[in-house]
Amino acid sequence: MPTPSTHPRHPALTALGAVIRKRRQELKLSQEKLAEQAGLDRSYLGQVERGDNSIALLTLLNIANALGVTLESLMSEARL
Repeated sequence: MPTPSTHPRHPALTALGAVIRKRRQELKLSQEKLAEQAGLDRSYLGQVERGDNSIALLTLLNIANALGVTLESLMSEARL
């Protein structure tokens, strides 16, 4: 599992993480449940939501699918 970067968080990663967290909370999903549905570890999902990790495209697709949204809608809402 990747470790959090010691570099400052990139604004794009922070924005994307906030959108993922918002959608997860709207669906009343715990981090654990969303992580399970996306095939991820809960702690990794937490790092993504905080913008601590640069996320791989396929992982992001898995999260979008588990949230029931398109990758395009996640990116658009994050203004990326």
